[in-house]
Amino acid sequence: MNAAVKTTLSREDVVRLCERVESAQLGAHAIRKLTDEYPAMTLADGYLVQNELRKRWLARGHRQVGWKAGLTSRAKMKQMGVDVPSIGFLMADMARAENSSITVADMVHPRVECEVAFVTKAELKGPNCTAEQVLAATDFVLPAVEVIDSRFSGFKFDLPSVVADNGSSARFVTGGRPRNVADVDLRTLGVTLEKNGEIAALGASAAVLGNPAEAVAMLVNIISEWGDTLPAGSFVMSGGITEAIAVKAGDTVLARFQELGSVSMRFV
Repeated sequence: MNAAVKTTLSREDVVRLCERVESAQLGAHAIRKLTDEYPAMTLADGYLVQNELRKRWLARGHRQVGWKAGLTSRAKMKQMGVDVPSIGFLMADMARAENSSITVADMVHPRVECEVAFVTKAELKGPNCTAEQVLAATDFVLPAVEVIDSRFSGFKFDLPSVVADNGSSARFVTGGRPRNVADVDLRTLGVTLEKNGEIAALGASAAVLGNPAEAVAMLVNIISEWGDTLPAGSFVMSGGITEAIAVKAGDTVLARFQELGSVSMRFV
């Protein structure tokens, strides 16, 4: 990959680490970050583990609905030493209905963050996908909240480990109303995240690479390196606008998006 071409893991290592991550996800228990045992592990190694995990989900009959981007702020990418966002896959099983109850007992470190979600109407291909192409291929955008859940002890991890853990993917909730991208300025959307009736985080969509469509384009270019494209009808979470806020049983969350409406949920 452009971000880290070098791989250090053997096939046996990849399978072993995939099984470790999968066990932590399914059993909702914390594990040490993977680089504690494999200090030479690279970002490319992390994606080998993630793709092995994705193959297992698909082999068990789960349906992939799309992808998610992470590390979508310039400051965060600089901090982590990368020049592209990280990505993870999204399965239909991860979706939860708006205003539904979300169980926290099957998660380790649940947190919520606000994102703009894209639904595509045309296929997108890399390696030179642009934000303009993303906008042209977008059927509509809508407000979303991602519930992330790192499986690493103490919520402490590094980039290869979090990529192997599928970017901490756990659940996602959409709400509001679908909007044509021509009717909203994706660079200037204000967002408020409320927890239990009080403001917990504020943000603006420009935090996501200046325009969330840029994050989708970069995601398309990453998966093109694996020979994948983004099919029409895909669902893409473009990355956190707000910081991730911890939640627990009993909490209610309401995300308000300028121009897009709101998304609500409660945790039990």
